[in-house]
Amino acid sequence: MRLALARLKQEGLVISQQGRGNFVRGRHRIRRFGIERYSRSVWGGEQARPLLEAEGGKQGRSIGQTTETDTAPAPAFVADRLPGISEGDTVHVRRRVTTIDGVINQSVDSYFSLETGARSAALLSGEGTGGHIARINAISPVLEIQEELSARMPTGPESSHLQIPEGTPVVEIIRTYHTQDGPLDVTKFVIRADMAAFDYRFPVPD
Repeated sequence: MRLALARLKQEGLVISQQGRGNFVRGRHRIRRFGIERYSRSVWGGEQARPLLEAEGGKQGRSIGQTTETDTAPAPAFVADRLPGISEGDTVHVRRRVTTIDGVINQSVDSYFSLETGARSAALLSGEGTGGHIARINAISPVLEIQEELSARMPTGPESSHLQIPEGTPVVEIIRTYHTQDGPLDVTKFVIRADMAAFDYRFPVPD
């Protein structure tokens, strides 16, 4: 029985709750439509909404979020992607944790320079419609979005912070907003892999 339960946990089918027992894991997955989700009509239209909120709403899911803005030394992956920033330089970081139907699904850390932060009080406060992309776009029009995806197991702190069940991998996405003024923001997502499905459809390039 112990071996069978261990195998089910490893396969992500069962979770254990101390003092309560073992339970079949519920599904709170949202399909992320890779290109469509960035449509200007979503975050910049008359009824502008943050990307995940708009996407989740279409799929009948309830989306929640906690957020804070701080300063921190720039990690290497940020320095590699933001012009004029070296590893260890002080940058702004806007940290969010989002939920789907009350279950934590991801952390989202957006890094931008002190100079970029000085150009927009709304970016620092997180106020306004349309979410983070709309506030970057208000500083300089967003021309391209680059996303780099990789899969891995979560670190100990990530498992604790995001309440990730045993045996659950994560998808890490590094997103760069390329604007008219160049790259202005680098965002790192750590997403529970059992709570996201990635759906991409696009024309075949010549």
